[in-house]
Amino acid sequence: MLREGVCAPGRRLGLMTFVLLISSLGVTSGRSQQTTQPAQRGQPSTDSSGAAPKLETADDTNARIAQLAQAAAVRPGDYVIGSGDLLDIEVFDVPELSREIRVNQSGYIALPLVPTKIRADGLTAFQLQDKLAELLQVNGLVSSPQVTVNVKEQHSQPITVIGAVKSPMVFEAVRSTTLLEVLSSAGGIAPDAGNVVLVTRSESEVPMPGDDATSGGGAAPMPTQTFTINLDDLLNTGDSRFNIPLQGGDVVSVPRAGIIYVVGAVTRPGGFVMASDHQEVTTLKALSMAGGMTSTAKSRHAVIIRTNAVTGQKDQLPVDLKNVVDLKGPDVALLPNDILVVPDSASKRALQKTGEVMLSLGSGVALYRLGTGDF
Repeated sequence: MLREGVCAPGRRLGLMTFVLLISSLGVTSGRSQQTTQPAQRGQPSTDSSGAAPKLETADDTNARIAQLAQAAAVRPGDYVIGSGDLLDIEVFDVPELSREIRVNQSGYIALPLVPTKIRADGLTAFQLQDKLAELLQVNGLVSSPQVTVNVKEQHSQPITVIGAVKSPMVFEAVRSTTLLEVLSSAGGIAPDAGNVVLVTRSESEVPMPGDDATSGGGAAPMPTQTFTINLDDLLNTGDSRFNIPLQGGDVVSVPRAGIIYVVGAVTRPGGFVMASDHQEVTTLKALSMAGGMTSTAKSRHAVIIRTNAVTGQKDQLPVDLKNVVDLKGPDVALLPNDILVVPDSASKRALQKTGEVMLSLGSGVALYRLGTGDF
């Protein structure tokens, strides 16, 4: 509860005041965040630079993820062979060389009469059959080899998806898989997801010089790698460099970002997801994202409700938004999970407690996302 003495004393909210309060908050029905219609999203007020912030809900973003994942899906014929897979190798008219072979843990297979082990890991079936045909001809075993390779058993490769996604999961990859496909399978991002995706690749073996079809080179361990992919780049550029192919053992993590809430006498009350916890959002920017104040707003009596990191209580920080808008006062920086309350003439005292009421109702306000370049 808010500390005693912070607000001006007032009577308890009656039923009518409570109803007015909830309606002024713009609280949604409470199940999941509702998708905003494009016409509404396209009419925010502009910031000081004259550019309108681009806003969308998590559902809008997830619809694009699913659409792009389907368009960029890897064809089944492009499955990349891995250790543990069972291969059916057939050499036309040479039954002595046709057989089923399992790829060993190092990614190699062995064929009779071929002097070296053959690396199959990382190749598609078509690439491997071309490689085998070349080896048979080079070693003088078959003059005009016709080789067919089929993957009879695919040993799935787990890819872990964690963080701010709809459904954290272990994705069993039985073929070449991209970042967009995995995110789509996890249901897309959560409403409070940040603006980056982290892909952590476990230590693996990489071929040393000379480790090819005709030599038996060794392998050296490679340190763990982390790839940072900007969500805006992944969804908006169409550049395949950002939709990276994933490997078994990869961990896809979507960090959570802070949310700034703007409620009360504003055009579009709700929560606004920051691109990252390091992104600075001020009261002026928050007002711009919320579409500006209404005509009944008490701009001189706005309040920032902030959780005290030491006591855990809700502190109230008064802010004169009229001076901020008129560039006559300091533009206060907001922290993640701050609630900017803009009271109106009808419910000034009541709206100062909107943070408590909003949380106690168990209903969520609509959450909007904005890109890193919007401000």
